[in-house]
Amino acid sequence: MSRDCIQIIRRGRVLRLRDFTPRTTVLDWLRLEERSTGTKEACAEGDCGACTVVLARRRGDRVVHEPVNSCIAFLGQIDGAELITVEDLAGSGPDGSGPEKSGALHPVQAALAQGHGSQCGFCTPGIVMSLFAHYHRVSDDKPRDHAPSRDEIDEVLAGNLCRCTGYRPIVDAATASLAAPAADRFARSAPERLAALRELEDGQDVLVGDETSFFAAPANEDSLAALLEQHPDATIVAGATDVGLWVTKKLAALPKIVHVGRVAGLDAVTDTADTLTLGAALPLARARPLLGGLDPDIDELMRRFGSTQVRTSGTVGGNIANGSPIGDLAPVLIALGATIELRKGARVRTVPVEDFFVAYGKQDRETGEFVRRLVVPKPAADTRLRVFKITKRMDEDISAVMGAFAFTLRGDRIASARIVSARIAFGGMAGVPKRATAVETALAGAPVADPATWRAAAERIGDDFTPLTDQRGSAAYRLQVAKTIVIKALAEIAGVPSATTRVRPREVARVAS
Repeated sequence: MSRDCIQIIRRGRVLRLRDFTPRTTVLDWLRLEERSTGTKEACAEGDCGACTVVLARRRGDRVVHEPVNSCIAFLGQIDGAELITVEDLAGSGPDGSGPEKSGALHPVQAALAQGHGSQCGFCTPGIVMSLFAHYHRVSDDKPRDHAPSRDEIDEVLAGNLCRCTGYRPIVDAATASLAAPAADRFARSAPERLAALRELEDGQDVLVGDETSFFAAPANEDSLAALLEQHPDATIVAGATDVGLWVTKKLAALPKIVHVGRVAGLDAVTDTADTLTLGAALPLARARPLLGGLDPDIDELMRRFGSTQVRTSGTVGGNIANGSPIGDLAPVLIALGATIELRKGARVRTVPVEDFFVAYGKQDRETGEFVRRLVVPKPAADTRLRVFKITKRMDEDISAVMGAFAFTLRGDRIASARIVSARIAFGGMAGVPKRATAVETALAGAPVADPATWRAAAERIGDDFTPLTDQRGSAAYRLQVAKTIVIKALAEIAGVPSATTRVRPREVARVAS
């Protein structure tokens, strides 16, 4: 069965929406249709956070609250969710019974107002919603009995730009409002809201539109495969953190959109002793503890993977399927020897991630074929990993150079150990993420604790890559940075403290996460 509308909960009511174009964003619907203009449009690319809204969804037996950038999220993606905007918060504090009966500010709003955390106010709605989502994360995840750390607050706000540069009072407001468990109207009505969200889960395929123009959200893999065979020209969307920009920046028409976020089991995880298998639709936020558990460097990479809003929406499969040469997951997966599973119709095939990227903008994915899951081998006991993400700013930035290293060692003592083999992959150095095979060859059989070997191997980078110059860095800069992080990775493996090779040492990153 299928239905011709999306279903969302808005201010306690179920809305069934069918009169929208496939490319309609949540922000456009809010501002132009509902006329809820508290949510602002600024960058229109998911970078500044002024447009942040919160989606409440059922996960098991609880309601989770997640911030998303409404400027690049398509309206059809929020099927089955409760949409919460800044207008909904007033009157929802511990003493308020709802916006219709009380104008009392929400604790997050009150803290910002009392501490002068709102300057011009344009970015404030998005800041409020990011803090509101984290206010509820206290209840979503675990009770809190202490004020949040500065690192925690910085991570929560990494996706929210304050153009008036007033972060000190904003951080103070976050510290004040996030110290206690959620006690607002939304928390008090959680059982009723959970039941309402459960009622929306009908297991039906969704198709809004007609054969020539539609937004579709299949409910299972067979429906997805059949739809893509019937409409191979459709655009596949997971989190839309990339595709959303095609609309807002390139003004792409996108007459047919197929959303994979409702496909049952496409976000499934299988964790065995040897491998992690991640469904393609698994959001990055939920993938972080799994991939980050393999190594502190991967955890830190996932922390710096866009913002909280981006990690909430973006998926592990989407980051690979878009074929970006600067996608952060690809070099790590290549270094780990991961494979990608694809499906077209009834046929399923597996391809090494390193072979999936054919050329710039071209992948080994046939028309009508979709990414099903990723299979990631866990590092063996004799393998040492290192990951370096080089950007112009620490948080929420695109990599200029991304390097991932997996060294297999032989020997009980580092002083006498040798490198049996190496898998080294870079992003940002070519039209596709790819292995540095010349560097790997130079390291095979080499002693670990030999700086001369490090330098000689690093010089082979030029044999593997001829990078381009663009706004993120010149070709010469990229070559020099790549050489440097080869040496840093080997130095750390040999025992050099990461406090001397990094701004944020590996040990500190693991504690903060």
